[in-house]
Amino acid sequence: MIRSNKTVNEGVRFGLLSHDQMQDIHNSVLDIMENIGMHVQSKKAINILQQAGARVEGSLVKLPSYLVENALVSVPSRIVLWDRDGNQKINLSGYNSYFGPGSSNVYIMDPYTGERRRPTSTDTINAMRVVDALPNIDFATDFGTISDAPVETNDLHLLKIMMNNTRKPILHWAKNLKNQMAMTEMVAAVSGGLDSFVERPSVCWFTTAVSPLIQTEEAIECLMYCAENMIPNCHVSAPMSGGTSPVTGAGTVALSLAETMFGVVLSQLVRKGAPCFMGCVDGPIDMKTMIMSYGNPEFQLMNAAFAEMGHYYNIPTWGASGCTDAKVVDQQAAIEAAFSIMTQSFVGANLISDNGFLEGGTLESMEQLAMCDEIIGYARRLLMGLTITDESLATDVIGQAGPRGNYFDKDHTFKHFRELWRPTLLDRNKYDVWVKDGKTTMGERLNAKVKYLIDNHSPQAILPDEINLKLARIIAAAES
Repeated sequence: MIRSNKTVNEGVRFGLLSHDQMQDIHNSVLDIMENIGMHVQSKKAINILQQAGARVEGSLVKLPSYLVENALVSVPSRIVLWDRDGNQKINLSGYNSYFGPGSSNVYIMDPYTGERRRPTSTDTINAMRVVDALPNIDFATDFGTISDAPVETNDLHLLKIMMNNTRKPILHWAKNLKNQMAMTEMVAAVSGGLDSFVERPSVCWFTTAVSPLIQTEEAIECLMYCAENMIPNCHVSAPMSGGTSPVTGAGTVALSLAETMFGVVLSQLVRKGAPCFMGCVDGPIDMKTMIMSYGNPEFQLMNAAFAEMGHYYNIPTWGASGCTDAKVVDQQAAIEAAFSIMTQSFVGANLISDNGFLEGGTLESMEQLAMCDEIIGYARRLLMGLTITDESLATDVIGQAGPRGNYFDKDHTFKHFRELWRPTLLDRNKYDVWVKDGKTTMGERLNAKVKYLIDNHSPQAILPDEINLKLARIIAAAES
């Protein structure tokens, strides 16, 4: 049989904005950039923008619409990140989604004592073993700003630890241009030279705007350096609606897009085709506590809208999921993590970090990350949808079984039952089996899994002695 005009849906997709609504948001972004402008703290960036046609009034820079439109033509719509073995692991384009933990938080939950404390280098090592082992965690971040390294260079020490304890792609940050240059030396040393690293980058950096409408010298200089050297970089905005952005979700999304689009425009003026993409962590302030909420439904909606605007622009996006306002890994943490992972998956955000965050992004938990890994696996199975073919409809098998039959002995069942998703932590046993196995709660199973991975997983990522010596010299030079 031949059928014409047959439509096939190959997975689940979530649609929040219509094309007209996206056009309205885009027009608002252009209006903000052209008529309100950005406070830019880098003289070098101001000169580049002014020469390109921007209107400059002291440190206030207003970008005409054509600069934005030109940047959208030249900025890549696809950015690829590789693992240390040279395997293509992350394809940032379209609706491809990849998940990783959060970074730069100031507290960590000790999986052995349950203590909330400052992170140390040992915590980063342990976290990287967990990150390296979890199958649905696609990239690594620092998992907390360590307290046992010099404040001025702890970003360098974190990169060295990460590269020694996971082979997965890394998302990282730099305090300033000096440290950015030192870390570029480090990744070049590991990759066999800067050209080799640029050809197959295993580390992606991010820079941040400060809401409302401030572009700091430290961030912009790092962004320009990445653009000059064709190093992948994501320019991120993190406004708090009601505090540093309008209380309405649409206003926050428009302001956030303007702040991150500024980075895209500047990168393309520095070097056309530079791999720069957009990121946001748009969250509302809870007006009762005056704290930014990570578990709020508006958080999910604003970040979903930002991701859809990325599809509209055909630029990869960075978003956030797996984070919660809960202080421990409990039922609240599970609910809020699940909704955010599902939303970001269904909308097709590309690089999705902050999985494992508790306490509104200030506390990191390896148990929360392990739970997110399970939820991500669940979400990915949902995204696959149902396959509708003659084989899957199985009409002939239904005929074989007939009324009052069963399907346990059918070849069709043996052929396809492994396609069913199986959890690693969710319990499906009968009550008596659960009792016999110790009546463990989800939290207890998460803690046991994390401890097992820390004690037993060997990531086989330790760098050769001569490379580690070279990295130590680079860090020492930066500290001097």
